[in-house]
Amino acid sequence: MVATKKYTYGLGRRKAATATVRLYKGKGDIKVNDKPALEYLSGNKTYLAEITDPLALAGKRNEYDITIVVKGGGLAGQVDAIKLAISKALVTEAPDLRPVLKKAGMMKRDPREKERKKYGLRSARRREQFSKR
Repeated sequence: MVATKKYTYGLGRRKAATATVRLYKGKGDIKVNDKPALEYLSGNKTYLAEITDPLALAGKRNEYDITIVVKGGGLAGQVDAIKLAISKALVTEAPDLRPVLKKAGMMKRDPREKERKKYGLRSARRREQFSKR
């Protein structure tokens, strides 16, 4: 029989990106789609800091190993989805962290999506150039 590790699950979405997060008790390793987080984020330390914001607020920076599976969207949307997913997983693990994360705006999903293109227009709202003659 195989022993399975216990984890806490979180799901986050932003624009076209969806992130699923698993928090394991550990020493602070973060893997995104089976790659180290910094490698996946193309060495962008700002994005890495944004991903770890919920952990820093909770004071649990080096207490969890995190595995993330993220699909769709671009890098910025994926980072926001990951941040929401980590926040939700932390609240599942420790409900007393909810007010802290909520006050910092980490528990709210950003509802802005791309507006669809309408017929007769070039894009969602852009019209053809007006010609007087």
